[in-house]
Amino acid sequence: MNPTPRLAGRLALVTGATRGIGRAVALAYAKEGAHLILVGRTTGALEEVDDEIRALGGSATLLTLDLKNHDKIDALGPTIYQRWQRLDILVGNAGILGPLSPLGHVTADAWDEVLKVNLTANWRLIRTLDPLLRRSEAGRAIFVSSSAAVKRTAYWGPYSVSKAALEALVVTYAHEVENTPVRANLVNPGPTRTNMRAKAFPGEDASTLKTPEAVTPTFVQLAEAACTDNGRVFDLKTGDVR
Repeated sequence: MNPTPRLAGRLALVTGATRGIGRAVALAYAKEGAHLILVGRTTGALEEVDDEIRALGGSATLLTLDLKNHDKIDALGPTIYQRWQRLDILVGNAGILGPLSPLGHVTADAWDEVLKVNLTANWRLIRTLDPLLRRSEAGRAIFVSSSAAVKRTAYWGPYSVSKAALEALVVTYAHEVENTPVRANLVNPGPTRTNMRAKAFPGEDASTLKTPEAVTPTFVQLAEAACTDNGRVFDLKTGDVR
């Protein structure tokens, strides 16, 4: 554990916590003293991250959940309230790439799946967890965006649309909570060594990319009670904040 933990006593829920950026953020939060609620699709992968957190001296609660199961997302708020009565940090990290193809070739099912996971699931997370974030002395909501939200490159339609809409969703939420203890922001990690990046750019040399661990300082900063940023998008490739 960090000798001067920055998130001591704080409760953090992280989606997509079993690999990539979600796993790295969960471990970083554990090092800083937070108790983690780890959300992922497979129990075995969650248990592996839990083992890593325990090895750091941290603690976690595991929640096996497919974010396409929206009814189960809706049940999160009441479930967490019964046990903890609040939530201090929400990290909406989970996402899928979807098909990289002309819009006319994208199937309705593929389109719906990308929007369900990347956008609608995060709206439902906000809806069910907002009352708990407001019960925190310093509720913090952090979501993962992408350069695709603004680049809008050919053949990236479903993913680009989902991330642009996610930015609109989170900034709208930030305006709605500006007079509360809650703050909501987005992080665009930029090119990072993840499975999704490898799927999108299969010929790329992964060793030239930064690791997921390299992006975690921003997530820690935005999770701190002292953070005053709200409705901002932090671009870790360019260093810009908008």
